[in-house]
This record gives sequence, structure tokens and C-alpha cells, in this order.
Amino acid sequence: MTASPDEGELRLAPEVVEALRGGLDEVSREAVASIIAEVPSYSRALVGPMGQNIRDAVSLALGVFLDLAARGGGAPRGTPMEPALAGAYDLGRGEARSGRSMDALLAAYRVGARVSWRGLSARAVAAGQPAGDVARFAEMVFAYIDQLSAASVAGHADELETAGRVRQRLLTRLAERLLAGAPADAVVAAAERADWPVPGTLTAVLLPAARTRGALELLPQGTIATTESDDDERAVLLVPDAHRAALLQALVRRHAVVGPTTDWLAVAASHARARRALAARLPGDPVDTEAHLVPLVLGADPDALADLRARVLAPLEGMRASTREKLEETLRAWLLHQGRRDDVASSLFVHPQTVRYRMGQLREAFGDRLEDPDEVLALTVALGGPSASTAAGSGTPVRSRAEERR
Repeated sequence: MTASPDEGELRLAPEVVEALRGGLDEVSREAVASIIAEVPSYSRALVGPMGQNIRDAVSLALGVFLDLAARGGGAPRGTPMEPALAGAYDLGRGEARSGRSMDALLAAYRVGARVSWRGLSARAVAAGQPAGDVARFAEMVFAYIDQLSAASVAGHADELETAGRVRQRLLTRLAERLLAGAPADAVVAAAERADWPVPGTLTAVLLPAARTRGALELLPQGTIATTESDDDERAVLLVPDAHRAALLQALVRRHAVVGPTTDWLAVAASHARARRALAARLPGDPVDTEAHLVPLVLGADPDALADLRARVLAPLEGMRASTREKLEETLRAWLLHQGRRDDVASSLFVHPQTVRYRMGQLREAFGDRLEDPDEVLALTVALGGPSASTAAGSGTPVRSRAEERR
């Protein structure tokens, strides 16, 4: 890259350049002192290693500028500006690493340019440079500073982008360890490497990856976003110290599934439950797993539930499908309403005498089993979950009388 301070072709005489070079250290000190005085953000930064870096960058920049000015405004083709531009670029990166925006550094450039121009132009005129050239000299100074500023802005942006990618990789690794249930010491070490503040609790949330950005804007700071290992179109959010009501509200209409809130090291259990809820296609938007504990428990082992249903409902085998469906739903209502005939009838939209008749059929089929606490528990479980709406082995949905009348 070559320099191109404004092509006014102002050429400084050799003796003027020598006079300016002799005063370079003093101008550099004046510029740094003015920056300290006028840019509060640098009052401390210029004391330690960062301060020395800035002083070196100022001296280097002024030296390169004099080389350019000696050649006549714009430098001849091939004259390198890389040292000054590299120094400015590194300053920008240093600002980003320090957590500062570019505002302070750009202000420092403005102050440095003003002080440098004042000091250099006064020395140039004193060394014999015509006073009429001072305006063009100022143009050279400020055009040069503009290039250095641009290099610093680029360095700042590149550092932020790089740091962001690195930290996201570290957060992704942390999420992988959390979701895999890795040993606590490995997870804690990953959190430290990612500079992630450890919360008390975490809540796992599943949602379409395309809806992640909007959700993150409403969720607590420190939420980690990653994707499912087996489905990159589905995101996993690990939300720290969430207030559940607020979390559910933030996820309305985002097709999310919200796992339970757990100790942060146990979030793999929250994630596993959210996955089970997703597979079960439970109702809600978002789906709150805490509101669906019964179907989740009953659906945790579908094969076991099917076997249980087949065993405890064996007395109904051989009946017509329509009769079996009516008796199953009556038995379920009888169990849930603890045998209160009127409540059973009301829930089924039938007459109490109908309930009495059906329960007579059930007692004939089941005998003393309806008095056995263990059998009653088994029947309650078998008829209590989402599969209770499907006749065992038939695959036919069983509708209540209320649903039939809608």
C-alpha cells in the first residue's frame, strides 16, 4: 500500500526536513501530552505498556510522514507506508481487546493531528518554508491522519470479529460439555476459558434455529445458543437464572419447548426432557414441560405403557370395538372422579343411569380387581396418559361424548 496524502505536491526542502526531524521527539511528546490532557480515556492507558505502544506509534507515524513530505506530498510509487499503517492497525486491535470503542482513539488522532501540525508547521516556517505553504502542509497532515484512522478502525473491527468467533467457539464447546453431562471439573474449566459467568441455574429451550436471533434479544444476558447435534435446523438455548413466567412470555409464538429449570451443571436433564416433549408433540406455544409432567412420565417408556395397557385391560378383550371404547372412557372417568357417579356422568355427557349400567358391565368383567389398590393404580396409569385416548392395539382414537357433540 502506498501513501497518498493530498496530491498538492508540496515538497519540503532538505534543510526543512532536517529541522523537522530534529524536533520530532519534542513534537511527539507534545502530542502525547495533549492526548493525555484532552482524552480522559487515555489518562491511565498511557502509563503502562499500552502507553509505550502509543508513544512508539506516534513517533513512527511522524517519521513516516516526514519521509513522505520530503518526497513531495504524495509519495512516489513503491514508497511503503506499511510500518505506520501496521502500527495504527495494531492500536485499533488493542482498543478492541481493552473493551473500548473507537471513540477515544479517533479523538486521540484528532488531538494528535492538531498538535503535530502546529508543532511541525511552526518549525517548517522557522526553517525557511514559505508561510503560504502552511495550508497545503495542513492538508498533507490531515490526509495522512485519515489513513491512519482508517487503519485503526479496520484493526478494531477485525479484532472484534475474531474475538467474537473465538468466544462463540468456546461457548459452543461449553454447551457441548453441559449437554453431554461431562464431569463438573471439565465443565467449570470450559466456562472459565469462555469467560462465561457461572449462573445458579440453567433452563434448556428448543426452538427452530431461524427464530434464535429474535429470542436472544429478549432473554437474559449470558444465554448460550448452539444447535442440536443431530439437527442443525433446531437451536438449543441455555438460559441462565431465568424467571420462568418471563421466559415463557418471551418465547410466545416462537415454537419453543422449555425444559425444567435445573442446577446449571445438570442442564442435560432439562435438555433431555425438552427433547421428549418435542417428540411427544405436546400442545402449547411455547410448550412448558412443567405443565405436562403426567404425559411426559407416562410417555417416557411407550412400550412399557403399551404392555401395561394390554395387561390391565385384558378383561375387555373380545368385546365389540364400540362397546370397549365406551367402557374404557367410563372406567377412566370413574377412576379420575373417584367413583362419584354424577361427576362421571357429567364429564361423559351421559345420564347417571348409563354410568351405573356401564360400571355393572365393568365390575362383571374385572371382578375384584376394581377393589384391589394395586390394580386400581395400574388402571389409573394405563388410562391416564395421552395413549388413553387410543384403544389398546387398535390405533383408533377414542372420543368422549363431549367431543362427539361438538
